[in-house]
Amino acid sequence: MPAYPSPEHSPPAPPELPPDAPRAGVLHVRHRHTERYTVVGNHLAQHPRLSATAIGIGVHIQSLPDGASVTIKALALRFKEGEVTIGRALRELEAAGYLVRRRVPLGGGRIATRTYFLDHPTAVVRASVRGSGWEAAAPVPSPAAGDEPEPRPASEPVAVQGRAEGSRPDSPPASVRMRRAVPEPVTVPDGPAADLLARLRLADSRLLLSERDVQRLVPAVETWLARAATPDQITRTLTAGLPSEADPIRYPASLLDYRLTTLLPPPLPAGPPVTTTVTAPLPVVPLVTCDGCERAFRSHDPRALCRDCRGRHGRPKAEPVYSAA
Repeated sequence: MPAYPSPEHSPPAPPELPPDAPRAGVLHVRHRHTERYTVVGNHLAQHPRLSATAIGIGVHIQSLPDGASVTIKALALRFKEGEVTIGRALRELEAAGYLVRRRVPLGGGRIATRTYFLDHPTAVVRASVRGSGWEAAAPVPSPAAGDEPEPRPASEPVAVQGRAEGSRPDSPPASVRMRRAVPEPVTVPDGPAADLLARLRLADSRLLLSERDVQRLVPAVETWLARAATPDQITRTLTAGLPSEADPIRYPASLLDYRLTTLLPPPLPAGPPVTTTVTAPLPVVPLVTCDGCERAFRSHDPRALCRDCRGRHGRPKAEPVYSAA
């Protein structure tokens, strides 16, 4: 026998159609939610270019609290779609401006990726990748368990949770609102380390650093200088072996930080420098040719005879030539 749903789970009977109801298409049965609901803008729910998977995952991410994991593996455990499909949907949301990934330095050469989801991308000021100053606002406290919302007449507008009455409808909800913080002025230190970092863009235009990046990298360059590395040596180390000019360097500060950390030379040993004694080369006795027999031998006298010719002609012996031991 076929299994029929129990009466408590059966769908209610459809209400009578009003006279002005459309003849075709979907008809909504409205319900006013008082708990566990999410406000989703039609710009996302009816996005003309996003796929159904991207819209569904976007609505799911928007319903999650701050701090929830939205990685591809975490979403693949939640949905039936595979990692390839979910990854494609996340890239669609990122291209549409709803999903933003920022690389944040943690210090010590470590970098983390923070993920932001924008309820309304056009209402949020888009900032640069580094030093954006975006912050997630504090979540709105939920009402107590015993509190019930006051009934309102059907004609009176209903205030949505997380949005004050009279506020602009296109402003992002307070639960996941992003705001632009006023950037604090950055004081760039003076000295040879800061000058070296600022001049790197002259060696390669892709190594253009912001003031905040220079401030962060100055201590590492000062460590190199303290270990008797010259500015030219540091510049060659930081600019050697870079990708071809056709390939962009997306995060030059991270690249320089990695090289300054991993290629740090050891300090010079203590004590006076070791000097090597260079001895003068020994004088070379030239070769001469004997006039009597054309024999070659070494002598300082160009007119000297060899030993045999001196014995035959009774000439005095030439001065002996000594060689160093």
